[in-house]
Amino acid sequence: MDTLPPTGPVASDTGCHGGRETMLEAARAAGKGEAMERLAADYPKGPHDQPQSMCPAFGSLRVGLRMKRVATILSGSACCVYGLTFTSHFYGAKRSVGYVPFNSETLVTGKLFEDIRDAVHATAKPEDYDAVVITNLCVPTASGVPLDLLPKEINGVRIIGIDVPGFGVPTHAEAKDVLAGAMLRYARGEAEAGPVARPRNVTEGEPTVALIGEMFPADPPGIGALLAPMGLSLAPSTPCREWRDLYAALDCVVAAAVHPFYTASVREFRAAGRPVVGSGPVGVEGTAAWLDAIGAAAGLPASKADAAKQCFLPAIAAALAGNRVKARVTVSGYEGSELLVARLLVEAGAEVPYVGTACPRTEWSAADREWLEARGVHVQYRASLEQDLAAMKDANPDLALGTTPLVQKAKELGIPALYFTNMVSARPLFGPAGAASLAGIVAAQTGQAERMKRMVGFFQGVGTPDGAGYGFRDKPSDPPGFRERQRKIRAAKAKAEEAVGT
Repeated sequence: MDTLPPTGPVASDTGCHGGRETMLEAARAAGKGEAMERLAADYPKGPHDQPQSMCPAFGSLRVGLRMKRVATILSGSACCVYGLTFTSHFYGAKRSVGYVPFNSETLVTGKLFEDIRDAVHATAKPEDYDAVVITNLCVPTASGVPLDLLPKEINGVRIIGIDVPGFGVPTHAEAKDVLAGAMLRYARGEAEAGPVARPRNVTEGEPTVALIGEMFPADPPGIGALLAPMGLSLAPSTPCREWRDLYAALDCVVAAAVHPFYTASVREFRAAGRPVVGSGPVGVEGTAAWLDAIGAAAGLPASKADAAKQCFLPAIAAALAGNRVKARVTVSGYEGSELLVARLLVEAGAEVPYVGTACPRTEWSAADREWLEARGVHVQYRASLEQDLAAMKDANPDLALGTTPLVQKAKELGIPALYFTNMVSARPLFGPAGAASLAGIVAAQTGQAERMKRMVGFFQGVGTPDGAGYGFRDKPSDPPGFRERQRKIRAAKAKAEEAVGT
């Protein structure tokens, strides 16, 4: 086998602590310029340079681990791989994650690529797998490890190499799209080249709609029921659960970008000649507009969408009327469904002054943004934690939906709060079921406002930075002279640093 030329020296010089710009420059110098430009175009940055959620590679790792007969191998720093595998198993992964370790020598001499190639060959067993996914994390990406030189298939097993660096992909939600898009591109090439494996549970000749985005398990059947009066059914959702599902998804008549940040996936559906529709069937107005858009994109007469609306809009309206939300709610998160949740809350009667999403502004969320802004809701794309916190403090809501640090801060302030990912995304959102799902949790949480205030009063001053720790019998207090001693220590340290010119 040929030995590759040396890759960039980022690992030996700066490692993954070199900073975003240093890593980007190293990646470009090592031949990854085109890949970094593609990531920058697909996932434009926000006001903050680095992700404020977990490592983005968790998203692509999650997609691979949820698929049948797909092996996943990571190439990156050991600490990163440990954290990613820990988080993946915490979230229910039941399969091993492969790891190709490296050191400065194997990285800069090109031996790491040979190790990756050997690992892929050893893993690609057709009796076990349909595909092997190998992912470059930050340091291998910055060093230019060329996964595109791996064979495209080994013994009939597809080989998919992707770069998912933290300095190039803003959030783990968008990293799901990196792998989903790469798989769709591979599957599209197979389908265009000739016959492919028949997908399971697909009726021949029946027009389908493919949903883009990870959703609560009950939502796809609910959406399928909405589409049935139009003569449409659902294709497998993207990200898929099995390789052959990719063919069925691409064979749809319309793709629905329910989660609007799947830029690479949308590109593949468009390349396959499929129209793409944004938003989703939330509430009465959202469902009506979405059914009209799906019908028009599928080339159906307006009467088809009208028939579906007549079947379901009264039920959705009744569910909203029977589950009113009388509260001020701020919404923030990084799942991509934040605007849809806010729409549903507004239709249910809630006052929603602010919606923040870590995901970027795209054309697929335009209808939701315009609808919300017309009702006085401020929509913040690429929202930072600081923006979400400022909005929560300014609005003083009855309930704050958000990320873990926002929920923590809300409870410190005595504001009822819920973690968006686990408590809101884990419930139905669409159709009549979605219309009835949020009122209960909002009522349950806002009913605890007085209890939250009592807790804040009870713990006032305890557990804050100066009073943290254990072993106190009474309210923690500073030892005599503590602050003055600390002030002198800081002054002496500053003087010493100044004396040596640092």
